[in-house]
Amino acid sequence: MAANYKAMYKYELARAAGVGMKTFRRWLKESLEELTKFGYKPSDSILCPGAVKFMCEKYVIVLE
Repeated sequence: MAANYKAMYKYELARAAGVGMKTFRRWLKESLEELTKFGYKPSDSILCPGAVKFMCEKYVIVLE
């Protein structure tokens, strides 16, 4: 079954990944070029569904 991604706060996705915000911010910075294609800006507190899907696929984050 394909996952249905929804917009999430950065801290929610970091918690789902089991990492702290410092690590998660580093992941976001490393992926900035790809994330900007989804309209992401570093000042955003919420990630759009496309950005959430990208992060989940890149860092193997399983959402329950």
